[in-house]
Amino acid sequence: MPKSRIRKKADFTPQPAAKQATTIKLTNRSWVAPVMLTLFAIGLAWIVVFYVTDGSLPIKSLTNWNIVVGFGFIAGGFGVSTQWK
Repeated sequence: MPKSRIRKKADFTPQPAAKQATTIKLTNRSWVAPVMLTLFAIGLAWIVVFYVTDGSLPIKSLTNWNIVVGFGFIAGGFGVSTQWK
């Protein structure tokens, strides 16, 4: 039985699309790291001061809500960290 010819297919090459110049705006994010670390430090210090002073500082009227305030600062630091590139 005779062998059939092997047809070579041309490789697919997509047509070049019209290239548009896109400008990438790189914003200055140098503020992110200091703000993030500051919020972490404030939150940690708030909680440590609350425990060391047996609840009389930072704000006595908040009682155990001082822990929530400290963790709020820490959560704010994590929120700011999402802006870091």
